[in-house]
Amino acid sequence: MSDTPHAIELEIEVPGTPDEVWRAIATGPGITSWYVPHTVDEQEGGTATARFGAGPEMEVPGNVAAWEPPHRVVFDGGDGVDGLAFEWLVEARDGGTCVVRLVNSGFGDGGEWDDYYDAMTEGWNMFLGNLLLHLTHFSGQSAAAALPGAGWPGPAETVWAELCAGLGIRTEASVGDRVDVDSADAPSLGGVVAEITPTRMSIVVDTPAPGTALIAAEAMGDSAQVSVWSYLYGTDGAHAVERDESRWQTWLDTHASNARASIVGGS
Repeated sequence: MSDTPHAIELEIEVPGTPDEVWRAIATGPGITSWYVPHTVDEQEGGTATARFGAGPEMEVPGNVAAWEPPHRVVFDGGDGVDGLAFEWLVEARDGGTCVVRLVNSGFGDGGEWDDYYDAMTEGWNMFLGNLLLHLTHFSGQSAAAALPGAGWPGPAETVWAELCAGLGIRTEASVGDRVDVDSADAPSLGGVVAEITPTRMSIVVDTPAPGTALIAAEAMGDSAQVSVWSYLYGTDGAHAVERDESRWQTWLDTHASNARASIVGGS
């Protein structure tokens, strides 16, 4: 019998008033600026759509199950639809901050659900960190998001080292260090490290435009999902996303193919 928890419960303290934080966690432009592109019909019973990449198959339809601004919103699949639900709670604190609490429920039992739960927890920790960066540096502004990703063969730690080598950035970088992509065939990306773990890095970027970036190698069985995601602000940011997202996807796909060919050639 599995002892998988039935909900992920996480919280983070962020700067801003409840109204400012509500915009970030409950509206389409707000969520797009730190997670994935969203559209939200801002009322109970409204529709909510998340887009995790190009193409209709990457769109996930949803429903606004509860709408209680500026303190509580719940997204789920709609009446009679089994699946995950996401409850967001905002609580004001003294000193101009709020605590944002996420309750992600709807997980089942079994080994696959255990793995999914662990991956979702790791992902939410990364995105909540990006929410903090958004509210700290760009509150009230709307970002354009680019979400290129590809599967690379090998364990996440090995893939992370290969990814950093390919990008020309240091795996031993620390919070506060500047990093800049140094690869002839990759778009420009650079800024200051805000968070780093053994397999991912969050950056407050100024190149090619102001914003944030998430570079990660997330474990997926015998491979890793590699992402170079960016959230860029202003007209320059929107132009950079339109120009560079496909270039980043090509770079990731090419390096994934090279890695697979190297494994086959060495076997």
